Amino acid sequence: MIEPQKYLEAGQKLHGHKCPAMPLGLRAGAAAMNKLGVERAKDGQLVALLELGEGHCAHCFADGIQMITGCTFGKGNIQQLGYGKFGLTLVERASGRSVRVVPRAEVQAATKQTPFFKEYREKGIPASQVPPEIVEPLIEQVMNAPDEKILKIGEIETIELPKPVETFDSFVCERCGDMVVEKYGRVIGDRKVCIPCQQELLQELSRS
Repeated sequence: MIEPQKYLEAGQKLHGHKCPAMPLGLRAGAAAMNKLGVERAKDGQLVALLELGEGHCAHCFADGIQMITGCTFGKGNIQQLGYGKFGLTLVERASGRSVRVVPRAEVQAATKQTPFFKEYREKGIPASQVPPEIVEPLIEQVMNAPDEKILKIGEIETIELPKPVETFDSFVCERCGDMVVEKYGRVIGDRKVCIPCQQELLQELSRS
């Protein structure tokens, strides 16, 4: 069994501040892993599909998912789907077994009515500046509540993921000198360049 409490301190160090959303990610990730009976991904054994979008509250949820599942942007086994929702689908790559876990809407709605949000976050105060006596009770609630009180845990299903492709091919941009992954190379005239240099060269040509 994966115990999210063991990852709380490390998750807060990674995340940079204390808030209820990162711990909620820990809880959701742990629930998904325990449902599937899997361990933390050392490589690409698991894939996390996050329904988060951009620029909305509680995006901190993603760091909790990364911390506890081992699915990270660096390893390339986490995807942000852009739905503006808080669902997580965790997939065991070898078998295709998957489970969707989502925080209960009523729990999230209640949290948004607390002083943490109303008196601080909605007024533009960074989470790192919220007094401990305001935020720590919320974290305790998230970390100690039974799964069924804060999460909806789906049934195990099987889905098919495309096979991961990792390339080791690269080249040096002939304009800026940076190393570039091969498939992102562009050719302008007789020069092989990176995408930013391609864009700059095209702008220069359009002005000439």
